[in-house]
Amino acid sequence: MSIASALFVLLAACVTFLTTTPAAADGVGACTATKGAVVAVDFGPFGGKVERGCDTTPTTGYDLLHDGGFTTTGTQHDGPAFICRIGYGAFNAGTQYPTPDKESCVLTPQATAYWSYWTAAPGQDEWTYSQYGAMDRKLKDGDVDAWVYGGTDVGGTTGKPTFTPDEVRAGGTHTPDPGGTPTGAPGKVDLTAAATWLKGRLTDGERVVDDGATTPNYSLTADTAYALAAVDGKSAALDMVTDFLAAHVGDFGYPSGADQAPDATAVARLALLAEVTERDPRAFGGRDLIDVLTKNVCVAGPESGDATPGCTAKGDFRSASYTEGQALSVLALLRAGVTPPATTVDRLAQLQCKDGGITSILIRPGEYCDGDPATTGLVALVLHKAGGHGDVVANARTYLTKAQRADGAFPGYTGSTTGSVTATAYAAQALRALGDTKRADAAVGWLARHQLKGGGFGFEESDTDPALYATPPAVLAGAGTSLVTLTTKKPVPPSTPPTRPTGSPSAPAPVTGPDLKKGVAYLTKAANLKQGQYYTAGTGSARADFGLTIDGAYALAATGLSNAKLRGIVDFLDHRGKDGEGRTVDDWTGIGTPYAAGGSIGKTALLAEAVGRDPRHFAGHNLIAALAKTVCTKPSTAPDRSCAAKGAYRYAPSVFAQSLAVMAQLRAGEKAAAKQPIAYLESLQQPSGAWPSLIPSTNDSDVDSTAIAAMTLDLAGGATADKAVDKALAWIASKQLTDGGFPGAAGDSVNSAALAVQALSLDAGPYTAKIAKARKFLASQQNTDGGFNVAKGGQRGSDLRASTQAVGGATGISFGRLERSLTGTSPQPTPSPSSSAPDIITTGGDSAGSDGGTSASGGDGGGGVLASTGVQVGALAAIATLLVLAGWRTVIVARRRTDPGSRR
Repeated sequence: MSIASALFVLLAACVTFLTTTPAAADGVGACTATKGAVVAVDFGPFGGKVERGCDTTPTTGYDLLHDGGFTTTGTQHDGPAFICRIGYGAFNAGTQYPTPDKESCVLTPQATAYWSYWTAAPGQDEWTYSQYGAMDRKLKDGDVDAWVYGGTDVGGTTGKPTFTPDEVRAGGTHTPDPGGTPTGAPGKVDLTAAATWLKGRLTDGERVVDDGATTPNYSLTADTAYALAAVDGKSAALDMVTDFLAAHVGDFGYPSGADQAPDATAVARLALLAEVTERDPRAFGGRDLIDVLTKNVCVAGPESGDATPGCTAKGDFRSASYTEGQALSVLALLRAGVTPPATTVDRLAQLQCKDGGITSILIRPGEYCDGDPATTGLVALVLHKAGGHGDVVANARTYLTKAQRADGAFPGYTGSTTGSVTATAYAAQALRALGDTKRADAAVGWLARHQLKGGGFGFEESDTDPALYATPPAVLAGAGTSLVTLTTKKPVPPSTPPTRPTGSPSAPAPVTGPDLKKGVAYLTKAANLKQGQYYTAGTGSARADFGLTIDGAYALAATGLSNAKLRGIVDFLDHRGKDGEGRTVDDWTGIGTPYAAGGSIGKTALLAEAVGRDPRHFAGHNLIAALAKTVCTKPSTAPDRSCAAKGAYRYAPSVFAQSLAVMAQLRAGEKAAAKQPIAYLESLQQPSGAWPSLIPSTNDSDVDSTAIAAMTLDLAGGATADKAVDKALAWIASKQLTDGGFPGAAGDSVNSAALAVQALSLDAGPYTAKIAKARKFLASQQNTDGGFNVAKGGQRGSDLRASTQAVGGATGISFGRLERSLTGTSPQPTPSPSSSAPDIITTGGDSAGSDGGTSASGGDGGGGVLASTGVQVGALAAIATLLVLAGWRTVIVARRRTDPGSRR
């Protein structure tokens, strides 16, 4: 149940959904071009295809849906006229979509995810966005309607159907289909053979020279370097090629001379090579390539009458000429942590044709548009990384699924039926990034079957001679990577404890500390980690505590001692698995509802980032975009208490919530978006160096909140942040008790000690003795089952919340630097819950962080916290009565009275 659904729990007895069942459907064949009307519903976003229905005696658009065999559900707010869900008997047994766990259909759905309505008159082959509801649409013979799930604007300039009216009207030759699952067998590209072949094409082991030429082909040299990086990682061969290109930046990047405009495509290739090989794109070959790109963005096209040479339209990178160059330039900036100018990203979106394909040429608006799979795949990858153009990416994906042949291949251009290696390679990369694993595997299988004897690839399936142009993209596809993710970086174990920990942490085994293997065993035992996927809200409960589940994942990521179990948790969240009550992580974050909780969204995004998943495509959402939407522009006024202040996050009333959300934005490269939230976090620091636990500040001084704020500002960097971190660490150190512990809400707290270890490890040198003492304290609070007590002197017994924090915190790894690769792991089986597994009864007490903000579907909702994100308000009724009516201070008082151990 979503937050919006929960809002109406008290009204459930008297308010019901208005669901309409279908009449006996007229087959599509009963209609003709001049008799009856046809409706098409695209179930593509839900794994289906376009389904059609017919009404031989049409009246309204609403009746057409039902007479055509579809069922619908309206919203509680708007009644049956607002189509919220649609089902069809032949698709998934009539299940209506979106399902209740995705959309409550209580309030009007958000404009980015709803069934949009499109119409076409007889003889018209262009869709028009309907300005009227289906009940008000009066039909005539020959009319065609379409329903598409996604988003659009009032003018209907986005989100159009990917099929034309002629494709679905009566008498059409077929029903459009996003494409059946390819039947081509999967396979593996021989990467070693491909790399060996590529190395053999290098002159002097450093450059590509075309046959008959005397000068290097710099573009192919860069492409070869990408392929070598994908196969071998860091290597002497790759270093030689990279050094050669670094020495020829001027020749490659400025072909017309150093005093002339650069070639943006070349500069982007060089910048990407620097980023892939862990070099600095701001100092590659003596040039700041990122600065070069940002300074060469076109402010206008020829239509302005004063266009800059090399500019086709506003937003172009100068002299890019082709879409590939535009896409690579945007990607180079993204990988450098720079937000590309919005016009450059929008320019890519403008190159999409009506069928969803993307043209390879930087055309101007209104010019003929003809897409191809290779360009479409590359741009989809880049826009997926950039975010903000989900509709374009979705349409590109649909185009690719339609273009894929049954054997997995893709043709190179419109009208071709021949499989193209380059097109198949780029399409495979995009489909894998977008989650279409089966299609990507089929494409790679086709590539594997068309790899030539020497290891190289030809241009097309019938070629017998290998080609340098085709081989590198095939290698990247075969390696399961792309220029968006390619890197030579390997996980490097940090020292223990780390000083400003960076890179991918290993499982430290420092002396005098707790037994982390036993701790991980406790966290992953079947009685605790239900079905290997989530922790519950309490003994005997079937309800997942999503916040605590993410805390456990953080702990497993920090140690690296059970990557398989970590994969199980991550996949459960990413695939929006359901708990025993049918809830998903969406119900906890409230994403897509008016009650979206910034801290919870940030906490989820941070986990995705820590394990190498894309937070812009995690759990079915662009979490980074969703998080940005929760940043408050000003304090809310009664009765709305969602925003504590400008720069705070909505429904995130704690320093933990603020901190986790900021870290998620920073790790996603959203420095500009995080600027105001960082400023607000800095403003909460007290003269002593401490932070309060709640926001608005209650003027308390809290070790846990100070620790998480210090980790956040350490990640943010800068003189102001560094000064604040130093002050915070000194304050934390001053609070250590004689036994090595630290004070928390439950007393001598395990959670506080663990967080203190993480914070002090940011600058371990001066605090080595205090860190060791705190770790010894944690060891003293570990029980024989591997779990940890809540606090010294309190009730004995292992507590899951305390244990997640103790295990992860003992490593000393900051949440801002936490990295754990899941490479080499496999999806985990989902066992049936064991009725014989005993429940472990745990104590209450200091939770070290319920996750923050509001639980999207009520209940105690997932507190937990290795990284707690704030006060948990138990049920939506509590949200409504406390947050809205009583205000922040009343929430704090009520929370402390009812749940003193979960104050964050």
